[in-house]
Amino acid sequence: MTRWIPACCHLAFGVGLLGGLIGCTAPVGTQSGGAVPIDPDDIGGVVTGPAGPEAGVWVIAETASLPTPFARIVVTDEQGRYVLPDLPRGDYQVWVRGYGLVDAPRRAARPGQQLNLTAVAAPTPAAAAEYYPAAYWLAMMEQPVGQCGLACHQIGNKATREIPASILEKSRSTLHAWQLRMAAGVEGASMAAAWSRFSAEEQQAWVEWTDRVARGEIPRQTPRRPTGVERNLVVSLWDWGTKFDGRTDAVASDLRDARVNAGGLVYMVSRSNDVMTTLDPDEHRVQVHTVPSNAPEKRTNTPWSAYWGDEPVWKRRAEPRSLAMDRQARVWFSAMVRGDEQPAFCTSPDNRFARFFPIESAGGGARQAMLYEPGTARFTPIGDVCASLDHNQFGPDDYWYFGSRDVVWWLDTPKFLDTKDAEASQGWCPAVVDTNADGVITEWTEPDQPTDPAKDRRVSIGCYQVAVDHNDPNGVAWCGDAGRLTRIEKGPSPPQSCRAQVFVPPKTGSEPEVSGAAEATVDDAGVVWVNWRGSQHFTSFDYRKCTTTNGPGAATGELCREGWTLYRRGGPAYGNGSTAVEADLTYLPQVDLHDALGLGRGVPMYGTVNANMNVALLSEARQFVELNVPYPMGFFSRSSNGRIDNPATGWKGRGVWSSFSNYALWHMEGIGTEGNGSKAVKFQMRPDPLAK
Repeated sequence: MTRWIPACCHLAFGVGLLGGLIGCTAPVGTQSGGAVPIDPDDIGGVVTGPAGPEAGVWVIAETASLPTPFARIVVTDEQGRYVLPDLPRGDYQVWVRGYGLVDAPRRAARPGQQLNLTAVAAPTPAAAAEYYPAAYWLAMMEQPVGQCGLACHQIGNKATREIPASILEKSRSTLHAWQLRMAAGVEGASMAAAWSRFSAEEQQAWVEWTDRVARGEIPRQTPRRPTGVERNLVVSLWDWGTKFDGRTDAVASDLRDARVNAGGLVYMVSRSNDVMTTLDPDEHRVQVHTVPSNAPEKRTNTPWSAYWGDEPVWKRRAEPRSLAMDRQARVWFSAMVRGDEQPAFCTSPDNRFARFFPIESAGGGARQAMLYEPGTARFTPIGDVCASLDHNQFGPDDYWYFGSRDVVWWLDTPKFLDTKDAEASQGWCPAVVDTNADGVITEWTEPDQPTDPAKDRRVSIGCYQVAVDHNDPNGVAWCGDAGRLTRIEKGPSPPQSCRAQVFVPPKTGSEPEVSGAAEATVDDAGVVWVNWRGSQHFTSFDYRKCTTTNGPGAATGELCREGWTLYRRGGPAYGNGSTAVEADLTYLPQVDLHDALGLGRGVPMYGTVNANMNVALLSEARQFVELNVPYPMGFFSRSSNGRIDNPATGWKGRGVWSSFSNYALWHMEGIGTEGNGSKAVKFQMRPDPLAK
């Protein structure tokens, strides 16, 4: 018989050999030449299968012995050896997971134990495919159809490629089941509206996809196992929050200085249910706090859910999002703290920013700001805000920056802490380009007006994630948008010194061209890294290479094509690989400015929605490093944040923190309606797969 293991990047399938996952405390056998060296707080051994050592598979240890459930995951080396390092005391369940395998019964173990494991080859290709990331299942569709849901949850995981029985039993056909499904649940109204905008052909594409899955069809593309430096990864998981959490963000330190809050709490907010959760990773203790708000209550009467029935599980007011930590380890985040009424000063000629560019409305459901001070456990709402706030970042000037509709907005946090005067502490820049090249911004034409060569030009921008240059004292922020990148400089005397430039990536003449919504981040050299949700490119833009940055071309993105470098990881593509369009979604990049992960200073990273991983890029080698989270299936993050607790202890004293940010946690493996909620995630890269 043959078993199914990766051959280089792909799995070859044949007839599987079913075996048990065997644990033992005896020394490692002759294949390894002796026991794997471990410390008293480690578990180590060798993983073997029918053909010998299993390289590049995951060994997972999970315990409920601590105040909150905890798991640690490592990867086997080329000889199948593994070391689970520095485990807290407790009773663990240990098992092997890997592509080409199926999970076998978990085995009991304790730290200090040698534990050799026998992997179980998948008995059929279908059994192996149950462990594939969602993107491989979604790629069975011939082409993408309305993939906006990927910004909220995975599509292609078991919860979405199959239709719940409680819906099927009510339906007359698969099409009717999809209609019922899209109208159900806490977001049923918006999903039903999106479904109604699909053409009949587009709706039928979804029907055919789930019908093919129901008939037993499986992906033709297969994932690869971790190789090289990817096998050095250690992933640690803590349960935190509640089972109703959704669209979470986390922060562990100040993005500008990874030593801030060393050894301290890690913070998470959940948009769906108004909570802020803290984790003490040393004591493994979690606390859940309710975020206060005077905003109107919403989601009080939601449609029937296949999971929750008529229970309004996302009834909320605050919708907290997107945290940042300052130099004193105070936590700042966006939240709804009042109704939709706009402060009068946002349009008053007495306010210099409003006189320059009034903000008449922040839009319905706009978020304002919140400050949490750990020393006093006090929440301070900041309601007098003119823009709608979301993802944010601190600049070198201690201003707290946001992107919003048509503006970059900021709060002078030292002034606010001193005066508590929100109006005097905030300001904003519209995106006005010096198209007449006179060096100043005066009169301009609006985006819906004809251009005038004698005037400057304002451009409309979206700015889902603002990216602030950490070293530029002029307050430079970058905004990714649909197909373009906009640079906005605050300058020394805003708003008069505000100015913008627009840059568009070059056409390559090959498919796919760079496209889609974009998000940005900036490294220490001022290079901007951008993920593109449409084409799944990851690009860099070096403003230092630009020779001309004003004039008419600065509003249309025609300038500085020489500043761009394009990268693309490659992943499962629609049509079972017959197209160039990938079935994943790159999401929200970050830069590891301080080598908290262990791949080097300034390494850019981004999240993936549909692949159960974060991705780092070693740009000089053009090498992507996949940071897999194989358990529980369903991981994707909205933020990653490096922290160095103790630089003297090497890889053990540092790490990159993230969280499971799925909008619907109950879609994830093993959670459903009885799960413990979201998970905090810590990534660490050790020198080799056996480092202790």
